[in-house]
Amino acid sequence: MATATLARHSLAHFIDLESLKYSIAAQPVSRRQSLHLFYHRCYYHKPCSVVVSMNGCQGNPRDRVPVGSIETRTFPAVTSPASATETLNLAISELKASPPLFTSGILRLQVPIQQQIEAIDWLHSQHHIHPRCFFSGRRQSKDFTEVTNGNGFQKSNNVVSVAGVGSAVLFRNVHPFCYNDWKSIKRFLSANCPLIRAYGAIRFDARANISSEWEPFGSFYFIIPQVELDELDGFSMLATTIAWDNAFSWTWEQAVDAVEATMTQISSNVVKLSKEVTRSFIISSTHIPCKKYWDLAVERALQIINRSSSPLNKVVLARSSKIVIANDIDPIAWLACLQVEGENAYQFCLQPPNAPAFIGNTPEQLFHRNCLGVSSEAMAGTRARGGSMALDLQIQLDLLSSPKDHLEFTIVRDNIRKKLEFNILSSLHPTPAVCGFPTEEARLLIAETEVFDRGMYAGPVGWFGGGESEFAVGIRSALVEKGLGALIYAGTGIVKGSNPSLEWDELELKTSQFTKLLKLEGPSRQKIENSGIII
Repeated sequence: MATATLARHSLAHFIDLESLKYSIAAQPVSRRQSLHLFYHRCYYHKPCSVVVSMNGCQGNPRDRVPVGSIETRTFPAVTSPASATETLNLAISELKASPPLFTSGILRLQVPIQQQIEAIDWLHSQHHIHPRCFFSGRRQSKDFTEVTNGNGFQKSNNVVSVAGVGSAVLFRNVHPFCYNDWKSIKRFLSANCPLIRAYGAIRFDARANISSEWEPFGSFYFIIPQVELDELDGFSMLATTIAWDNAFSWTWEQAVDAVEATMTQISSNVVKLSKEVTRSFIISSTHIPCKKYWDLAVERALQIINRSSSPLNKVVLARSSKIVIANDIDPIAWLACLQVEGENAYQFCLQPPNAPAFIGNTPEQLFHRNCLGVSSEAMAGTRARGGSMALDLQIQLDLLSSPKDHLEFTIVRDNIRKKLEFNILSSLHPTPAVCGFPTEEARLLIAETEVFDRGMYAGPVGWFGGGESEFAVGIRSALVEKGLGALIYAGTGIVKGSNPSLEWDELELKTSQFTKLLKLEGPSRQKIENSGIII
């Protein structure tokens, strides 16, 4: 219990202060509510450790003081990715002649490109470099950055998406993410360098055993990319980040050599993705649990919820679906297709070396922090879109008038409000939208019921920055590995009045955003169902 609480607390307490003050405002929007919090101080938590790696050189800084130097240098704008690559290569070469005075630090070199290049297209062109990451916020989000240099170029634009390859710094451990892990990441961040960010994800349940497919990710996995392409409104930016720390036996000279080696692999030939995957037959589709045992699990959950002595009023049960198709699934191409219909969603990709890619298209925000302001959302209830505006309106009215969906949403909204009033964001993960309520009772039932590892599905996915951070909830997601197909995850909230078959239909709807990109029927398709009892 203490471990889970500690892991949840660390997500929001990313300012090292002693006490706390806040105010709250909420505005209802259909089945989503945004709650805004303005806070001044947070409190300290028990120490823990994190493995920080710089190109394989690992360390565990005890003092966690900031590195000696945190700096961003902006070069004159150019017209193409090739010119930006050439500028960075020249700058890196010149750095060798002027080493810094500090024994630790992080330096970002960035070159604006006078055309808007889609970050996902650039990432697809770097398919041979790992690790890699991608994060795209909502199109209407206000993630602004200002880029200036001494040559008259000045832009203040919305950051649309970021793609990165290689790792200047890697943060990973098999132990639950805690406050001191954030402190280890924070060493390399500064509000004065807003685009130096650590991108990654955290497991849904850090206490659950890690299965083989999730092992490369550990309990949490964050990287500050070595090379990245930032897509902004109206222009782009190619950047490289050099990090060094003599305490890790990773010197400035070694860091520069490593970045130089990665830059030789960067492709400047960026081809626009078609936003369409190669159509293919599904050879097999395996659900864990299958429909029979799903029904039993839901009925058992309802029995517990309906007991007068039970505090449980909601639990979110999930399903893992393994899809094998006739040819390889390209995770980046798949994600690009999800972007088309995800204007109001977050898209993400995280892929360690020699590991599957965790991708997703999630509508749910966990929190967004900008300086002293924090916002979060309450979300519950899912319906398929209609074929016309009139049908969409009817579906919306049905969702708003549904007693079952209203109950599910109220549980999520009220729980978030209560947690913000007492513990700020310390307990936001997991929210009732992906776990249930009360949290601990729901988590225990999930652990007893589900026979697969959720991994980072339904966990926090996003980035930490010096003055700003943003995390989504890793739902509507899949683990994709070349040659092995995909594991698609989906869950649904079980409350009083839930129907097992209707909840199964909701799972089908949620996974369809992946499967509809493929040809669902074919002569070689086999239906394979898991027969393991889960209750």
